[in-house]
Amino acid sequence: MAEKEMIKLSIEEFSRIQDYMELEENKDSASYKRIKRRYIELKVFLTSAGVNLTELDIIKE
Repeated sequence: MAEKEMIKLSIEEFSRIQDYMELEENKDSASYKRIKRRYIELKVFLTSAGVNLTELDIIKE
């Protein structure tokens, strides 16, 4: 998979993950904690790939 394609897919997943985080009412639930862990992983990857998350990151955790 080409780097640009991987970054594109990661941005799409990052957006979906944030949608799920916003829907979850119980921030202490096991599912929210798993989603948040993936959110952090994607945030680290995208940042290291040089993607500016200023506009994309609506959760800001």
